[in-house]
Amino acid sequence: MAETAEIILDGQTYQLPVVEGSENEKAIDINKLRDQSGYVTLDSGYKNTGATKSAITFLDGEEGILRYRGYPIEQLAEQSTFMEVAYLLIYGKLPSAQELNDFNSQIMRHTLVHEDVRKIFDGFPSGAHPMGVLSSLVSALTAFYPESLDPNQSQDEVNLNIKRLIAKISTLAAWSYKNSVGHPVNYPKNKLDYVSNFLHMMFAFPTEDYEVNPVVTSALNKLLILHADHEQNCSTSTVRMVGSANASLYSSVSAGICALWGPLHGGANQEVIEMLEEIQKDGGNTQKWVDKAKDPNDSFRLMGFGHRVYKNFDPRATIIKKAADEVLTALGLEDSPLLKIAKELEQAALTDEYFIKRKLYPNVDFYSGIIYKAIGIPTEMFTVMFAMGRLPGWIAQWKEMRENKEPIGRPRQIYVGEKERNYVPLTERA
Repeated sequence: MAETAEIILDGQTYQLPVVEGSENEKAIDINKLRDQSGYVTLDSGYKNTGATKSAITFLDGEEGILRYRGYPIEQLAEQSTFMEVAYLLIYGKLPSAQELNDFNSQIMRHTLVHEDVRKIFDGFPSGAHPMGVLSSLVSALTAFYPESLDPNQSQDEVNLNIKRLIAKISTLAAWSYKNSVGHPVNYPKNKLDYVSNFLHMMFAFPTEDYEVNPVVTSALNKLLILHADHEQNCSTSTVRMVGSANASLYSSVSAGICALWGPLHGGANQEVIEMLEEIQKDGGNTQKWVDKAKDPNDSFRLMGFGHRVYKNFDPRATIIKKAADEVLTALGLEDSPLLKIAKELEQAALTDEYFIKRKLYPNVDFYSGIIYKAIGIPTEMFTVMFAMGRLPGWIAQWKEMRENKEPIGRPRQIYVGEKERNYVPLTERA
């Protein structure tokens, strides 16, 4: 007999089904609660609400587990590539050699963007934040590919738009940066792999030769993999919500980019770097800043520690710390003062009872900013890099929502405003 939960409302008992996921997660299915009882549930911030069933990413915050389509993040970060992980997330399986080669080739054939996009760039003020430019340009792709608006497009048409978006976001991201610093843009070089091509568009100058450093390519590959999906977070849920209205893939992802731009979601690694630089300017006394973080009367808090979901440790942080050591050593930056300060802060968090009791361990943002800075990515581009990495996850989530024919998202509310009252003419108001 299927397990159920009972809820008693106004003296009447209602039986609600209990559903169980493949990793033994359990949930109470309240889909019929309002129809049967007239009641809705209230869960601000959706901390206890599962809005969907998904087969893409498994996350266990208590045990520090993250898997894409069943594969541990540790294995993927060490052995895979960003393009292979993108294929895995979107299509649900690891590709064969031929499938991966075709996927790569098809994506690299679409890296060029319409020349009219350059005219849109001209409309942005110089120094515009790259995230604002990126979200606008991704949304504009719907105008260039109006067939993407058709909710009944074929699977081949959907796949074409998926590959277009993966290809073009790297170009748009790099051009957003070039626009922000007033540099001429670089066109894609399709003979390069995806990550190397992005680095070329970011850092090449028409006056100089530019060779992509394989150490930098490897590090960025790993960072993008670690950010590729993270279950139903704010931006991912936004993509699914907007997509549920039959919005195009481009519009849905543009909305996700806007959500990610919020400092509570995508800006943490930039805040980490700013914190480390502030500590360095103050003399590098990490204990002073640890004490400030522990002082209840001080507004300062350590950035890059703790996570809303992970209550033990962030499995991505362990991988990224090792990657930071490798990259900075390979680039001759192992004596970086920021890395030294970061390691001292991490050690304090791992040994100080204040942080241990509150389970404030380093998260993925703590070391990612150090790597970005080491390989030349400016801080205002950190969130853009997050968006590039998260794109395969957004696409996979949008595609899953579409294929499962999920209904349009329409949350309820508990109204707490004024009760009915009569309109008072302007001349009669006090």
